[in-house]
Amino acid sequence: MSLLQAPPQLSLEDFLQLPETKPASEYINGQIYQKPMPKGKHSRLQIRLATQINHVAEPKRLASAFPELRCTFGGRSIVPDISVFSWQRIPLDSNGEIENTFAIAPDWTIEILSPEQSSTRVINNILFCLNHGTDLGWLIDPQERLIITFLPGKQPESKQNQDILPVLSSLGDLQLSVQSVFSWLSLN
Repeated sequence: MSLLQAPPQLSLEDFLQLPETKPASEYINGQIYQKPMPKGKHSRLQIRLATQINHVAEPKRLASAFPELRCTFGGRSIVPDISVFSWQRIPLDSNGEIENTFAIAPDWTIEILSPEQSSTRVINNILFCLNHGTDLGWLIDPQERLIITFLPGKQPESKQNQDILPVLSSLGDLQLSVQSVFSWLSLN
């Protein structure tokens, strides 16, 4: 009987040289995990939430929300459903334009759980972000109609119905309840 050899771990640098996949793949602890293809509810919540954040944040140059942005830091390369960066932390190139590569953790990471997605892996990514300087994490579960919020050094909180959701402190004008977020799924 022979022992099976585990496949060699790919380095982060080698992973970053691979062509991008659709849907995106993430590099976590030497392994590659492909995210599931977003479906209707996921896509709707993602675009509406990013638009709402940008509507409040960008005119005042407070922050910007980026859907499906690769963030590479702390030895991982992940693609949160929405990454929000404070305005002054957005990487710029020599022309003063947004960089293509973001080698920092977002200030706010938002994940929208898909039915076939591992909640454990998604929560692990949110916690990883918090451990690398992220100020706020959300896990949106359309199936359960709840949003779990994560703050550094605090227990996660489950929010439902009329509960008001925490946002970045600089975005005080952004008021969202769980119900208002899930109302975007209805076209009535």
